[in-house]
Amino acid sequence: MTTEPFRATLPDPLPVPSTPFGRVLDAALRDAFAASPVFAGFAGFHATDGLWGDPSEGGRAHRLALLDTHEAALRALQDDRLSADERIDRDYLLELMAQQRFGELELREAAWDPLSIVSTLGSGFFLLLSREYAPWSDRGAAFLSRVQGVPAYLEGVLTALTGLPERAVSLLHLETALRQLPGVPELIDSGIAEARSRAAAGDAPELVAPLEAAAADAKAALDRLATALDTEVRGRASGEGRLGPDLFARKLRHTLGSDLTPDALLERAWADHRATRAEMLRLARELWTGWVSGEPMPQVAPGDDAGERALVSRVLDAIADEHQQAGDLITWCQAEVARIEAFCRERDVIGLADEPLSIVWTPLFLRAYGGAFLDAPGPLDKGQSSHFFITPPDADATPETIESYLREDNDRMLSLLCIHEGVPGHYLQLAWSNRAPSLVRTIFSNGMFAEGWAVYVEQVLLDLGYGADDPALLLTHWKFYLRAITNTILDIETHARGMSEEVAMDLMVRQAFQEENEARAKWLRARITATQLCTYYVGAVEMFDLETEARRRAAAAVGADPASVPERRIGPGPGETPGFRYREHLEAVIAHGTPPIRWVRRILADAAPTSPRS
Repeated sequence: MTTEPFRATLPDPLPVPSTPFGRVLDAALRDAFAASPVFAGFAGFHATDGLWGDPSEGGRAHRLALLDTHEAALRALQDDRLSADERIDRDYLLELMAQQRFGELELREAAWDPLSIVSTLGSGFFLLLSREYAPWSDRGAAFLSRVQGVPAYLEGVLTALTGLPERAVSLLHLETALRQLPGVPELIDSGIAEARSRAAAGDAPELVAPLEAAAADAKAALDRLATALDTEVRGRASGEGRLGPDLFARKLRHTLGSDLTPDALLERAWADHRATRAEMLRLARELWTGWVSGEPMPQVAPGDDAGERALVSRVLDAIADEHQQAGDLITWCQAEVARIEAFCRERDVIGLADEPLSIVWTPLFLRAYGGAFLDAPGPLDKGQSSHFFITPPDADATPETIESYLREDNDRMLSLLCIHEGVPGHYLQLAWSNRAPSLVRTIFSNGMFAEGWAVYVEQVLLDLGYGADDPALLLTHWKFYLRAITNTILDIETHARGMSEEVAMDLMVRQAFQEENEARAKWLRARITATQLCTYYVGAVEMFDLETEARRRAAAAVGADPASVPERRIGPGPGETPGFRYREHLEAVIAHGTPPIRWVRRILADAAPTSPRS
């Protein structure tokens, strides 16, 4: 599939390489961006904003050939010609190439996952409309080019969507794609409205007529896609998208960047599940009198699992009564992020960001993936807004379902979400990441680092006193952390052990205190993704380990006994450590981009003082 690339008039954002590694990296990045134009745009490289990429078998072969070429060039670099940072970047890039090769050769999602089509289309259009990284004449021309390219792109993806000998097209992904697909023509209509509005002000009026004409062809192609998915493709869609134990284990190895097996991870997750439940029981007993008026606290014998669950659930139910109405979620979160930022300034927790943050409803094409998440600008875009997406309750949902949604994301859970997605979570961390000098560690962000950081800083802020006058926030926090642990159990059990819906719902609702609406959405997410749900818990554990190591180094540097620093556990924080300051540690962790955590561990250990200060 060949199309003349759209060429933006923006300056080339990639720096001129000046070292052997820099020249190899520059060539690899340019080829990667050309092969994956939507990814390139989100990284901030906009020269190919008008393209979709080549979904054909020839395109896959080309991408594999590029991996061969650039991997050979990286391996040919001699260590003594690389700086310490370049050695880390080279090794990380080689890991990324191995992960991409796994995707192209083994996972092969384009052959069995129709939902990825909707995600690519929606993301490709949304980027061009959501950030003003270039004049409308450039972005509008790119939007027009992408609209014009829809029919050919869809023809290519349908040709590829045949299933594999060992993996049929996923019926679950197909049905989810059909539900999300209307979000794509909505984005095309938004682009037309934007073009008309701009034209009325004299900005690129020549784009309107061809865009309207191309939109008709694109929508007709989308209708054909929907029909084909619902008929021809449905006829061969007998899969559910579960990877099975072997493929899941291989993908998990790439996701986590370690040889930790699913069985070993599951054992650790269940141990922390029990510890977190015990901490929640302790807190619920303390809160009972203030939250459950007129009812005596039940006496629960040790080991009475049902009694413990009932006691904790009763307190959580009372806390969940305090929630916003659906239309007020965005306004409330805007105010809460401001309150968190004020706390961080007052306590000197961490340096804040000046980059703009918008809190908005999740676009329709993304709503299958989660209730709240953060979309940050790429490192090659400067000064652009991050989007904190909040998924509203389904407008067609029953009143009971909407109430379940709002009770799960009650006021205290929303506060934790604002920490996780906003400050000092994803928004702040990615703003810091985008300032880092390493292109590899900023463009190719590691999901376990990002999610682990966001879970970890929830605990940090509470340890430092955020919400100290509201013990119900602490209990809700441990429920949120239990959700991260449960995500890991759900992920492994779903893909590697064939978990049923009944068992999954019991795990989430009965054993992890989640509202049914939240649990049903997570059950869908667990089946349409794989290994991503493990990143929250595993990343957080590694972030807590980084803190413990930093505390011990800080103690040793001032002559204190590092062995006096305890291992981090479920429950109250570790307290003061001689020589350790949270701001120094937090900023040191996020100053190096978003690489796998083990690389940050190496950087921090190499930079640490090794003798007591005078």
